[in-house]
Amino acid sequence: MIGDFKRYDMARRPNRQWHILRPITWLLSYPTCISHKAKINKDKMPDNIKPPFFLLCNHNAFMDFKVMTKAIFPKRANYVVAIDGFIGRGWLLRAVGCICTRKFARSINLVINMLHAKSNGDIVVLFPEARYSLCGTQAELPESVGKMVRKMGIPVVTFIMHGHHINSPVWNVGNRKVKPIESEMKLLFTKEQVNELSVSEINERLAEVFRYDDFAWQKEKGVKVKLKTRAEGLHKILYQCPACKVEYKMSSKGITLKCDSCGKVWEMSELGELSAQTGETEFSHIPDWYEWECSNVQSEIDNGTYSFEAKVRVESLPNDKKFITFKERAKLTHDMEGFRLVGIYDGEQYDVKWPAQTMHSCHIEFNYMGRGDCVDLNTTDDTLYLFPEDGKGFSVTKVSIATEKLFKLSNKKLAEAKNAQSR
Repeated sequence: MIGDFKRYDMARRPNRQWHILRPITWLLSYPTCISHKAKINKDKMPDNIKPPFFLLCNHNAFMDFKVMTKAIFPKRANYVVAIDGFIGRGWLLRAVGCICTRKFARSINLVINMLHAKSNGDIVVLFPEARYSLCGTQAELPESVGKMVRKMGIPVVTFIMHGHHINSPVWNVGNRKVKPIESEMKLLFTKEQVNELSVSEINERLAEVFRYDDFAWQKEKGVKVKLKTRAEGLHKILYQCPACKVEYKMSSKGITLKCDSCGKVWEMSELGELSAQTGETEFSHIPDWYEWECSNVQSEIDNGTYSFEAKVRVESLPNDKKFITFKERAKLTHDMEGFRLVGIYDGEQYDVKWPAQTMHSCHIEFNYMGRGDCVDLNTTDDTLYLFPEDGKGFSVTKVSIATEKLFKLSNKKLAEAKNAQSR
């Protein structure tokens, strides 16, 4: 624990959504759904399915909450929300039924609070990817989702939305006026199926449902984005040049993406496709470029050479009131062992470790509140926003990718070690 701060009480039980706020949440959501001509398909949602049920949604943009709210209205719900969403408005979020958590931190309190919410007979809403998609495709769900489904012991409904990343990508947040947007709500498991299926079977089915590609959807539907700055920010996720292989030299402006090392330029079409202005178009589909980067990070990890180190500005969020900026810079290391943060606060040294096998992913932000790109690491009682200060010589996207790859590798090694001992 760093610093003597008042911590948010994660054990505090969530409220049932206040009746008076139910129509207000709908009214706040309705204009967005109307302006984007939101189409919600409930053909696979039986009429006899009533709360309580467990609603699992994919996550691409803030408008996810508004479309989901319309989809379940007028039913009451409790929503799992990260603590940064509570800043300065915790009382309101609690009044509408939100359950506070810290992203990618293992918490028994979250489990208890979700079970408490279920006991009220309402919907419990979870975005299991726990962050906005980086390129409009699915994130791998943790095994804990299947375990939570079993613990809840109620029907499971999925809500998969399309077009939200195209409208407001995490690398260039805004409103591109995409319409229509689409979503499907369906009953995935009945209560009986939840109790009969194993955790692995549940996770396999969830992985099938949580398979989406917003850029493929955009092309298939012919949804055009005519914004003249539609490519700006794209270099945040496409940080490595496929032509010269150099990292961290990509830039973007208007409708173009450029490598400042070799000078190659790509143009982003109104349908979200890339084409090289000269020479070969290595990747026309943005998620393919991203997956190529993932494979390169995997190679570094397989070779045992992956590492990242930087001086970082630390901003702590111990509660839902405000950030606390540390005066002293800290040292953040991310390598084959996981994350390590070493620094000094109020004259005392701290040394916090996040072993690779404990983090299936990490949260990152691009130019968070205008303060720069950052990695967001959590403990059970603190949320630390870490802003590297090495200029352009890094990518938080690569750190995110490496976190997921290291988790898989470390857990694979643990499984192999257990199997060897049992022989």
